[in-house]
Amino acid sequence: MFYGIDLNTRLMLGTAQYPSPEVLRAAISASDAEVITVSLRREGPGGSGFRDILQDSGCRILPNTAGCHTVREAVTTAHMARELFGTPWIKLEVIGHADTLQPDPFALVEAARILCADGFDVFPYTTEDLIVGEKLIEAGCRVLMPWGAPIGSGQGLRNIGGLRAMRAHFPQVPLVIDAGIGAPSQAMQAMEMGFDAVLLNTAVAKALDPVAMARAFSDAITAGRLAREAGLMPARDMAHASTPVFGMAELLA
Repeated sequence: MFYGIDLNTRLMLGTAQYPSPEVLRAAISASDAEVITVSLRREGPGGSGFRDILQDSGCRILPNTAGCHTVREAVTTAHMARELFGTPWIKLEVIGHADTLQPDPFALVEAARILCADGFDVFPYTTEDLIVGEKLIEAGCRVLMPWGAPIGSGQGLRNIGGLRAMRAHFPQVPLVIDAGIGAPSQAMQAMEMGFDAVLLNTAVAKALDPVAMARAFSDAITAGRLAREAGLMPARDMAHASTPVFGMAELLA
């Protein structure tokens, strides 16, 4: 549940970089996503056709502040997005490093505090840092979106230990893996670890067949969640025979 909204699917899909509007439309449908993200800058001038695709999808729109590097820029962009898309939801990005696109934790917390106070439902793009997560919760965020790896890198879950610690530290907070996912197996791993959803864009948009890839991610996330709920077997240091020794026939010389 995200800000009081129950979703039936756990894949959130970005809408940038697709080869054509038709492919974007088909990929959204194949993914079964109920939430799609859109950058206000991407929507831009002359974007009425793009807005039609978003509206026709039937998905809930999660605008983002992609490309913002300061608190003021992010807050201004969020207000413009709320006016344009008519939703209090905002994926908050405040980038602090040009190469890694790592969020600036200090500016992120400040911007989150301002936007939460102004009635936004903030989805902050953050790292797996527990202290930053606590500060974002204190600022009013009810969801955290830790990165798996740098945006668009396809490296998957680069800090497994850190992400496991975050899941354990915030057991009641919805956590969405955002950024760095490059393969369906990586998204499945996130779900097996107990994360609530996965947000991705490049891995689908830049695939040879984005529609087929969107379907693959949808199936992987469903499988990962089912596995988590079914109860994964624990890893062992030693072998453990699946066939019991007791009851086996004894061969006498």
